[in-house]
Amino acid sequence: MTSPAERYAASRRRAAAAAQHPALTAFMDGLSFDLDDFQRAACESLERGSGVLVCAPTGAGKTVVGEFAVHLALTGAPGRKCFYTTPIKALSNQKYHDLVERHGAANVGLLTGDNAINGDAPVVVMTTEVLRNMLYAGSDTLRGLAYVVMDEVHYLADRFRGAVWEEVIIHLPASVTLVSLSATVSNYEEFADWLVTVRGQTEVVVSEDRPVPLWQHMLVGRRMFDLFHDADAARKHDVHPELLRYSREMLRRLEMTTGADRGRPGARPRRWQPPLRADVVERLDRASLLPAILFIFSRAGCDAAVQQCLAAGLRLTDPDERAAIRAIATEKVAAIPPEDLTVLGYWEWLDGLERGVAAHHAGMLPAFKEAVEECFVRGLVKAVFATETLALGINMPARCVVLERLVKFNGEAHVDLTPGEYTQLTGRAGRRGIDVEGHAVVVWSPEVDPRHVAGLASTRTYPLRSSFRPSYNMAVNLVATVGAERARTLLESSFAQFQADRSVVGLARQVQRNVDTMASYEAEAECHHGDFAEYFAIRVAIADRERDIARQGRHQQRAASVASLERLRVGDVIRVAQGRRAGLAVVLDPGVGGFGEPRPMVLTQDRWAGRVSTADFAGPVDVLDRVRVPKHFNPRSPGARRDLAATVAATGHDRHPGRADRAARGSGKGRDRGEDAEIALLKIQMRQHPCHACPDREAHARWAERRHRLERDTEALRDKVSGRTGSLARTFDQVCAVLAGRGYLSADGEVTDAGRMLARIWAETDLLVAECLRRGVWDGLSPEELAAAVSVVLYESRRDGEERASIPRGPVADAIDATGKLWAGIQAEEQDHELSLTREPDLGFVWPMYRWARGEPLARVLASGTQLDQDMPAGDFVRWARQVLDLLGQLTDAAGASESLRATARQAMSVVKRGVLAYQTGL
Repeated sequence: MTSPAERYAASRRRAAAAAQHPALTAFMDGLSFDLDDFQRAACESLERGSGVLVCAPTGAGKTVVGEFAVHLALTGAPGRKCFYTTPIKALSNQKYHDLVERHGAANVGLLTGDNAINGDAPVVVMTTEVLRNMLYAGSDTLRGLAYVVMDEVHYLADRFRGAVWEEVIIHLPASVTLVSLSATVSNYEEFADWLVTVRGQTEVVVSEDRPVPLWQHMLVGRRMFDLFHDADAARKHDVHPELLRYSREMLRRLEMTTGADRGRPGARPRRWQPPLRADVVERLDRASLLPAILFIFSRAGCDAAVQQCLAAGLRLTDPDERAAIRAIATEKVAAIPPEDLTVLGYWEWLDGLERGVAAHHAGMLPAFKEAVEECFVRGLVKAVFATETLALGINMPARCVVLERLVKFNGEAHVDLTPGEYTQLTGRAGRRGIDVEGHAVVVWSPEVDPRHVAGLASTRTYPLRSSFRPSYNMAVNLVATVGAERARTLLESSFAQFQADRSVVGLARQVQRNVDTMASYEAEAECHHGDFAEYFAIRVAIADRERDIARQGRHQQRAASVASLERLRVGDVIRVAQGRRAGLAVVLDPGVGGFGEPRPMVLTQDRWAGRVSTADFAGPVDVLDRVRVPKHFNPRSPGARRDLAATVAATGHDRHPGRADRAARGSGKGRDRGEDAEIALLKIQMRQHPCHACPDREAHARWAERRHRLERDTEALRDKVSGRTGSLARTFDQVCAVLAGRGYLSADGEVTDAGRMLARIWAETDLLVAECLRRGVWDGLSPEELAAAVSVVLYESRRDGEERASIPRGPVADAIDATGKLWAGIQAEEQDHELSLTREPDLGFVWPMYRWARGEPLARVLASGTQLDQDMPAGDFVRWARQVLDLLGQLTDAAGASESLRATARQAMSVVKRGVLAYQTGL
């Protein structure tokens, strides 16, 4: 028990703190908990007038600092405002509700692409893009702005939206105090140095401590092991000995079983079978580790996991919980027509939800996802199978996180999780104020070494990387706002350029080290017969010429493939020469008329239907036969595929697999096989050179080869140095050159009327949209045709190689064809200026959008997606349709659009905004 003197001293300290930080003292009086040291330090800096960068783990309570900025705006001088920005709409909606609950609806507004509520309030929650657009437009709403909170500032690193947070930080008036909230990034010093450069006084507050301790485990078969014996072992990355012994034993048994199977005639080696998802959930339940998030890096895998749990009869809820879950789900889907609910699989989804099991991924309907989130936060749903998107942004912590695999598909290839990604995913484990500790579980498999997991779990590397790049919209906005010269200076002050310039120092040092090493290699290669560098240059020239000739041959083969593919007709039987689909195939659709090389749709003799490309052929494609393809052939029908594949196989050409190739090779007999004249001359020079007779010639050549390779690497480093110094300003100049050539900037660098129109187009394909408006490509279309036509500049297939979609004939096809021609012109101009900003139009959403805008039922719309063997996920449809709505909204007041187009855009919005699209997310 404290003495009276100690109590008096503590009271004096509190009084002194209150006198020094009165606003923070008043703010803390309204809290139901004490502030952590890092929260207090950040708030004190803010009250002193400094900007702050707060880096702390997920769930540590960073947002308290943002809420203190809100408090300062509301309790300070009259007319002061605070903007609270988040990178995604769902987070903005969530934060809006939190602040309304605390400060009342009159004091808080919301501005996202979907909603505008009380935009003149002293506190406004918005997406980062909305603030960026305000800054460029010089909006009156900015008047009185004193604080800007950038929540999850580290979040946006994608190709298109990644520049937004940097644009905001650069353009905010100097009078605005910036509060940046970030995960614990490993290069926070670098980020802070940049913030000081562009924003002035900025205090950095870093916390490495998780508010809830995290224990690491591995599940090997049915047994759960601690990854580390204790905290000291964790620091040393020392895996628990028992886990190592047991996992090695499992691996040994598996290899023995596989070897035994291999010895039996006709036996197939047994593959490792991971534990059933239902068994994993039950194991977690027995260990009192629910609720849990189980990360599966596949949408289909998440849905399949729920089905497996239901098939196993798993039930994790009691009658009261089931009633509460049904009430939440019913409320979330109240605006969706009953017939659409059936199409969306609502009743099957609700069955899983009521049993306490659900999926969470971007392919789900937003209403379904929100119901899952609310049920999970309230402790009603116990196990959620999720893709990694849940790890970012949404406030959905769990007691336990399970990683089924440590490999994910990044859109191009399957890659290992980085330590930063591992930290981000497992950071969801441990609910502050509920759990004493959190738990992360990795499921063992033969490919997963526990020591690798230990490395991931012990390494805290999550660097913040800039993906900033000048776009056409950004360029015209910058020029309009500050002029071309000042715009270049602003770009050079971006975090991207800051990082590039810092990296140049290290590159320059490496160049010097390489130069010194090359000098030593050159000394080793000296030859007393003559100039060995001169001799080696001849050998290099011979090798380069041989590569050029081989490359020309491959180019000619590819050109021959393209030309022969362009001549194909429906019913032609061809041989797919290589790849997974090698064998006989019949052409269903020639696949010409698009914006790139032909990609015919074929049906192979083993019943696979899909697109092939030049990569599947080594040379020209021969037509071996012709068969009749039924007029209304449906490649989705297994029966139709079976019958036509049987016809193809019956043509008999598969009995002569190499005939066409042998004929082609035979026709080459008798051609001139003489050596290339340039190579022959170089070889004569080489043999006549004095160094050719040196007995140590090949030893010298090895040193010369090393020097040659290092010289190539050094030149690449020099190119990087010159490319990074002022790289953004150079790119900006090239972007401005394209804009000037197309009339968006005048000859003296002023923004034209067309440029002012482009400045208000917010889309990744901004220049293409502007060109479509200027050329009248979308004029004269009906509302449903307009909605379908604009989708091609927005939609992006999830994977390369998705089936090329057909499109409605008539005006839609004409508009899309004109759009493709405009894109081809822009692409050619970008190539001339070494740019790659405008991606190719994608036809994959045309039919779904067209049918929806015509009022067709959701079932038919989802069945018209781009993939042959499955419908378009409802969540994907809603997400892309909302982007179409957003662009249509921009067209309704686009300065360069005709009045008739603006009217049609308004009509198109009204016909699109129905059913599942009439639902407002989060409100």
